[in-house]
Amino acid sequence: MNVALAEGYIPDPSGQCVSAAEEGLPAELGDMGIHYIRPDLLGITATEPRIDGTGTHTDFLNPAILLYEPQQDGSLVLVGVENLVFQKAWETAGNTEPPTFAGRTWDYMANNPDTAIDEAHGFEPHYDQHVWFRDNGVTHLEPFNPLVSCTHHTL
Repeated sequence: MNVALAEGYIPDPSGQCVSAAEEGLPAELGDMGIHYIRPDLLGITATEPRIDGTGTHTDFLNPAILLYEPQQDGSLVLVGVENLVFQKAWETAGNTEPPTFAGRTWDYMANNPDTAIDEAHGFEPHYDQHVWFRDNGVTHLEPFNPLVSCTHHTL
């Protein structure tokens, strides 16, 4: 964790441990965990009313987001990484298709104001892709991981 902080990662200001169940999705999908972000790689330009940026960073060897699972003793374990590109920035850069990784098109996330949940987690419309270290051989590129839990998260 100290290395991540020294490299410029900061905790998601919401302090949320993202859970499929809390997002109105089936609990068996699992959780994402706590996000630590690199504002420079995301190109953050605004935080209100939603997080926006110029980020088009897609390098998973130097990811824009780290995913941590809270442990019972209060520590955090790195369980995956994520990259996120803002749709507007991606298209402004001349891209006409969403990014892909390992043959998988990244997930498109945009908030639907007609629902009670925030499908884009406070961000402007974007594409994102998760890569899990905690892998059951099936879900390693999906948004949620059934092997990750927010059970021990406390604010």
